[in-house]
Amino acid sequence: MNIKLSITTLALLLLLLASNVTAQPGVFNIRKYGAPNGDITNALKNAWKEACESRSRSKVVVPSGRYKLQQIDLEGPCKAPIEVKVNGIIQAPKNPFHLNGQDQWIRFQYINFFTLSGKGTFDGQGEMAWKQNDCGRNTNCKRLAMNFGFAFLNNSVIKDINSKDSKYFHANVFGCNNVTFTNFNINAPESSPNTDGIHIGKSSRVKISNSKIGSGDDCISLGDGSTQITIQNVTCGPGHGISVGSLGKYPNEDPVVDLIVKNCTLNNTDNGVRIKTWPGTSVISIASHLHFEDIVMVNVSNPIIIDQQYCPWNQCSKQSPSKIKIKKVIFKNIRGTSATQEGVSLIRSRGVPCEAVVLSDINLSFNGSKVTAKCANVKPTIRKAPLCAI
Repeated sequence: MNIKLSITTLALLLLLLASNVTAQPGVFNIRKYGAPNGDITNALKNAWKEACESRSRSKVVVPSGRYKLQQIDLEGPCKAPIEVKVNGIIQAPKNPFHLNGQDQWIRFQYINFFTLSGKGTFDGQGEMAWKQNDCGRNTNCKRLAMNFGFAFLNNSVIKDINSKDSKYFHANVFGCNNVTFTNFNINAPESSPNTDGIHIGKSSRVKISNSKIGSGDDCISLGDGSTQITIQNVTCGPGHGISVGSLGKYPNEDPVVDLIVKNCTLNNTDNGVRIKTWPGTSVISIASHLHFEDIVMVNVSNPIIIDQQYCPWNQCSKQSPSKIKIKKVIFKNIRGTSATQEGVSLIRSRGVPCEAVVLSDINLSFNGSKVTAKCANVKPTIRKAPLCAI
């Protein structure tokens, strides 16, 4: 009896050991694919191709070092969960015309159960491109390359990664579902044009948490079709704040629904939390169930804004109002200091006035005094907040 039990126990132990071995990811270090401390484009492509074909979990590793990387697409579908772990510093070409005309430097797409991790930095070396950016005066300007494109990812995580000095947006999230960004840190100077941190569009269940974002434009922006988005424990600055929109510029836009922005700090940004839509277009859509709570403002210009006359560089006509319906918006427990006397500005469309806007526990000061507020085409519910001047 004891012998039978011992054999059974041994068999179970061997089975557990075997399952542990098979559960360990296969490691595909780019060094094995001929990667020097120079250009790693081909080595990374080859390592990704083999890892993506693996039928068990795989990990592509970029070890510590300084590397160059040309434009690259890393695509699925892969046959099992896959991770790219970057511990080094990867640099883009300085010249924006050396990226093959692509609008994203590194593109991850069509992948299920993808992880991008490590302590590495993706350096877009954007200074030369910023000098060529004329989008402020040229509506047909040439779009520059973003650092990252994340497209059609499902059940994926981007963590512990740094994005620096992108030529344009740092990260574009499109067509994704259930994607988490955590400790995803972005750094670009305030003077860098259009270097939005993370832009989300046509995606659902995206969470951004425990991250620091500094840029020359919106720290985080939501385009049309963004649903079930959570932004939590994010520090923003410099930059233009956390924005819904701009919306209403392009045909066939999808609604933006279910946003939570909570426990965030904005430092010296040009705007705080903002909803912006274009007038002068025929686009009809909705932005609803937008919740901003427990936000700290530190010397922020325009801490709370709804702007349905958003028209940068006079690229539109304000004669016809925005047709984006904004409803069920809550601004709660927003406190700190404003760099402008007008701390709350709710300028709504006269064509589709907003519904169910709540200002609750707003405590903002300007030079030691309470901020003023301005409202148009909206009658918010006010709870312990400044009254609007209609």
